[in-house]
Amino acid sequence: MATENIEPVVRMSGIKKQFPGVLANDQVSFDLLHGEIHALLGENGAGKSTLMNILYGLYESDEGNIEVFGKQVHFSSARDAIANGLGMVHQHFMLVKPFSVAENVILGQPSPRSPMIEDLDDVCSQLVELSRQYGLAIDPTAQVWTLSVGEQQRVEILKALHRGAEILILDEPTAVLTPQEVEELVEILRRLAAEGKSIVFISHKLDEVLTVSDRITVLRDGHNVDTVATCDTDKAGLARMMVGRDVLLKVQKNPANPEDAVLEVRDLRAENDRELMALRGVNFEVRAGEILGIAGVAGNGQTELEEVIAGLRKVSSGQIFINTIETTYCTPHEIGRQGLAHIPSDRYRMGMLKDFTVAENLVLQRIGDSPFTKRGMLQWEEIRCEARQLVKTYDVRTPSTEVMAGKLSGGNAQKMVLARELARDPKVLIAAQPTRGLDVSAIEYVHKTLVEKRDAGMAILLISTELDEIFNLSDRIAVMYEGEIIGIMDRNDADLYTVGLMMAGGHSWQDEAERLQCD
Repeated sequence: MATENIEPVVRMSGIKKQFPGVLANDQVSFDLLHGEIHALLGENGAGKSTLMNILYGLYESDEGNIEVFGKQVHFSSARDAIANGLGMVHQHFMLVKPFSVAENVILGQPSPRSPMIEDLDDVCSQLVELSRQYGLAIDPTAQVWTLSVGEQQRVEILKALHRGAEILILDEPTAVLTPQEVEELVEILRRLAAEGKSIVFISHKLDEVLTVSDRITVLRDGHNVDTVATCDTDKAGLARMMVGRDVLLKVQKNPANPEDAVLEVRDLRAENDRELMALRGVNFEVRAGEILGIAGVAGNGQTELEEVIAGLRKVSSGQIFINTIETTYCTPHEIGRQGLAHIPSDRYRMGMLKDFTVAENLVLQRIGDSPFTKRGMLQWEEIRCEARQLVKTYDVRTPSTEVMAGKLSGGNAQKMVLARELARDPKVLIAAQPTRGLDVSAIEYVHKTLVEKRDAGMAILLISTELDEIFNLSDRIAVMYEGEIIGIMDRNDADLYTVGLMMAGGHSWQDEAERLQCD
């Protein structure tokens, strides 16, 4: 779009925000033009979310001015922002988990009728229509606590679309979509922009940002780095601005040399939290020295698969073997003893104890072993020594190993979980959404580490909704749809179109291969 002589609908100038010990924004300026899609990039801790939370009325800036539609504003709450035409999809969801999807959408919206429940039928109908329109299938009557992380993100997207704001702030809105759904959403955003909507698009996917945006602003360490026209930059340039150095954007790896199967899953069936069948006869194996990637839209059984293998969810039927030993009905501790490590999809809920120190988290699963415990007594000097070594080896950036784990940034929390799991020298690793919410340098580190472990002979089951990640890391790709593996293919035989089609419930791999041969 042409940007000359267009008055910004949002102008933020000289924004400063200080938290205890952290200067989150330091004289940051940002403007959003009428009818444009403006991407906001930066590493974790760069100040992006803080800046947008200030715009949305969730934080107050210490210094600076904000203008919306040419008027100086001071929002004291999100309600003020919504009343002035703003809508926001947050990275950390603002949902009431015991409530239904429709109840979450209607919360905070004025209604001419009372009680609020009388509006739910209308809201459900509207959400069904929006779901159909945007390809974001969700049950409006489902309680939010029963939904996966990806499904909760869809609720936030639908909530923002339902409110029809003039200014939309979207934080990672496509993280769980198939390539076809991403293309559809991109077209919708462009259409909204063409109709005069103004959009802030936050994403760590550089290809996506370059595809959808008109301009890009990069923040680093709370400062503006630059604002550039999208047509004047590229992936390498953006990554360099974000990190301050050249970044390896594509994983460098040699062909795999797989050996015997280490993890085997046979006709596995299990229920979800709503007592509905989530796994419907899943079969696959992962061999030593390979990465098997599980691709699929969130909510198709990936979370249940991860939890069943790790011993965190009961099996309805089927078998799981690690090193030929059946672990189907073993406890998580027993499964860990057989050589399984687990990087969970929700690191804060399942992967760490936020109110324990970094040191305590790093030895959590070995706390009862020598040298960390002797005669029933914890050996704190041994624990701290091991923690310091792991922090150094895995580049966990923390002022001290005595810092509470919940204080770490997303990238460093993930490195801590990775360090703890790999320190046990496992034979099999489940890496579920290993880079969700991470910045480009942390993604680079995690990917490099997984490839190194593969080359050292580890069997890795990668579960990810990020297709770029699946294609970059996997040696074989399995596609999961509605609780079933509908195809497994060699990475060299896979392409985005075919995998995306299968993720949406299209042809199996075999059917698609036969179709291509006929063509």
